[in-house]
Amino acid sequence: MEEVEKVKAEAVQMIGMFQVLPRLVVFDLDYTLWPFYCECRSKHDTPSLFPHSRGILSALKDEGIDAAIASKSPTPDIATTYLDKLKITSMFVAQEIFYSSTHKTEHFQKIHSKTGVPYNSMLFFDDDNNNMKPVSNLGVTSILVRNGLNLGVFREGLTRFSQNWDASKNKQKRRK
Repeated sequence: MEEVEKVKAEAVQMIGMFQVLPRLVVFDLDYTLWPFYCECRSKHDTPSLFPHSRGILSALKDEGIDAAIASKSPTPDIATTYLDKLKITSMFVAQEIFYSSTHKTEHFQKIHSKTGVPYNSMLFFDDDNNNMKPVSNLGVTSILVRNGLNLGVFREGLTRFSQNWDASKNKQKRRK
């Protein structure tokens, strides 16, 4: 748990460096929060998270930034079992875990309906490049994760979100 607290403290410090923050951070599960595909595992297995995932999730919760899940897992029963086993279910205000061919746009429409958070106030982390453009087209800041969620990719996400927010506000000012 010592490492989790260290990651959490770093993430909290990182969050404090940004004036503009997302209202909702959305995560994929497989190869984003954890290092496996649910459909290749059994409910009886013991799941694990990538080393920085729990600390980052805890920092978001402590800083009052909501988190949600958008997963195309064909085995939502295994995914939800793992969330329970890892004791992180309560960290998410919305969990959209179902198979879809829509590159997660359907997941985000449901998350938006449940939370009321505008797409441009969301930050999304996923390891599947095919989801980046369709979700970004909704207005969500989308970050490709290559080796699981970690502090480096989290910083990249917060930075890109802030830049996108500033760019959209400047466009609105110029239109007036």
